[in-house]
Amino acid sequence: MGIPVKLEVFEGPLDLLLHLIEKNKVDIYDIPIVLITEQYLDYVSQMDAKDMDVMSEFLVMAATLVRIKSKMLLPPEEEEEEEYEDPRQELVERILEYKMYKYASFELKDRQIDAGRMLFKEPTIPDEILDFKEDVPIEELLSDITLAKLQGIFHSVMKKQIEKIDPIRSKFGEIEKEEISLEDHIVFLGEYARKHRTFRFRKLLEKGRGKTYVIVTFLGILEMMKMGKLSIIQEKLFDDIRITYVEE
Repeated sequence: MGIPVKLEVFEGPLDLLLHLIEKNKVDIYDIPIVLITEQYLDYVSQMDAKDMDVMSEFLVMAATLVRIKSKMLLPPEEEEEEEYEDPRQELVERILEYKMYKYASFELKDRQIDAGRMLFKEPTIPDEILDFKEDVPIEELLSDITLAKLQGIFHSVMKKQIEKIDPIRSKFGEIEKEEISLEDHIVFLGEYARKHRTFRFRKLLEKGRGKTYVIVTFLGILEMMKMGKLSIIQEKLFDDIRITYVEE
């Protein structure tokens, strides 16, 4: 592996290729290989040939571009038509990888510059003070503690625990689910309709309570209408609904 030598503004062949792609504003996934190859060879022809290690790297890439160019000009063989692979694919992957590391190096460079502006003060506290630990006399701390004070502390702790309890929700009991069978409720509605013949829907809702009762009652009325056992009349919008039992 050769030592990276900076050549003008380019660090190597991939850096030059990336520059040409960005300069021509072309899609990196659809490189116009003819245009890029011509510009690349023009640059290589103007290079200083003193450093042959660096020159050889650019010549290898030039040969790769020419090989890709010639491969794109040749028609694919019959066996390769089904699994055709773009000759530029490998080069695109290398350029994308190089671009990722290049911009990552810029980010690291910025962080290095920002870190160089930070200053930290060296610790100046003497070791004698750092190692100092004050002895706590337990006897003096507990000298004025009495049973009455301990009881007061205990009551204050218990009071705080009581204050954490919600005075409203803590008294809630278990919420029991209302079990209402639609089939049984239809039987009840049939008996109620035969008994009253004509009645108001609002009056019927007063026989129970809860959302479940209202929903099951509404579904039961609809089912009995479908069966032809009830007829419903509502004279105006939002008026109470009048229900009439239909004789069989």
